[in-house]
Amino acid sequence: MGKTVVITGASQGIGRASAIRMAREPGVSAIVLIARSAAGIEETAALIEPIEGQVVRCIPYDLGDLDGIPALVERIHGEFGSIDVLLNIAGYAEPKSLLDTTSANLVTTFTINVFAMLILTREFVRFMHGRPAKVLNIASTAGITSRPGWVAYAASKAAVVSLSQTLADELAGTGIKVYSISPGRTATELRRILAPDEDPTKIMQPSAVAEVIATLMRDEERTLDGQNIIVRQQA
Repeated sequence: MGKTVVITGASQGIGRASAIRMAREPGVSAIVLIARSAAGIEETAALIEPIEGQVVRCIPYDLGDLDGIPALVERIHGEFGSIDVLLNIAGYAEPKSLLDTTSANLVTTFTINVFAMLILTREFVRFMHGRPAKVLNIASTAGITSRPGWVAYAASKAAVVSLSQTLADELAGTGIKVYSISPGRTATELRRILAPDEDPTKIMQPSAVAEVIATLMRDEERTLDGQNIIVRQQA
């Protein structure tokens, strides 16, 4: 049986690029696309050129519903029998300075960027503990350097870096490896919210990040888990 790859945030940006790229990896038999936008993941699915016998499944889901995540993961595992790769790519950004940051802004940002990621990983581990599998979490260079005006977003991405390192250590020896990558400026819809005046053609493209993700998710990669890997295009 081939690998099942689950990708959140698959309706656009790095999530979409990763879905397209992972579908080309040898041994991948199923790609599960998760995002709030049903139309968006259907568009992503249409861009994938599946290899013979490969299944592409679209599951519209709002990760803000934390309580529904266990049933979501159980449903996917029940259909495919395993979840070999989990790519936590979904993200949320509403850039605000300190005095403009509201409780709603903080709760939504951390719910999508941190809490949903953590609960997805927890449920994934319930099924895959003791079996070879990989989790990759998307952090950001905003989580490791100062970002004035992006208080909630930067803090949430710092949390992703810390959680990924902690989970990598906690799960050592279980067969599950946890990776964290921090992309620099990338031409995504999220980046346009954070930097609306930036020229997207002058910065890193989502496909470049997807190539790194595909490399890390291969079976032969066994040494870079537990680190925060910076992915940045040099000027």
